[in-house]
Amino acid sequence: MPRRLISSGSSFERDIGYSRAVVVGNQVFVSGTTGFDYSSMTISDNVAEQAAQCLRNIESALREAGASMQDVVRVRYILPRAADFPATWPALRAAFGEIRPAATMIEAGLADPRMKIEIEVDAIVGSA
Repeated sequence: MPRRLISSGSSFERDIGYSRAVVVGNQVFVSGTTGFDYSSMTISDNVAEQAAQCLRNIESALREAGASMQDVVRVRYILPRAADFPATWPALRAAFGEIRPAATMIEAGLADPRMKIEIEVDAIVGSA
């Protein structure tokens, strides 16, 4: 089954060698996505704002893949400080509160100390 690669235009994708998302059949795998605004390569200092930007970046990748947030079946949250997680809940609830995908939160270091959250999703087109 052929796969389609989706790029956000982030320099990270080019420099490291990965895709923002990979589409195989009706499945979409979105890479760990941080709160960088890829158009300006800037990032907020606020974890809640970063979470909201992560979700906008993910939504854009899903849209390009022919999917939507409603198709998300699995989400993984990675934060360097688990104590910051509750501050992200309003943005996460707005995105996933009705969809209620399977979810995991992991405390782990991220590639850049400015990054306060990274979100990764899997979607199945038409599963909504």
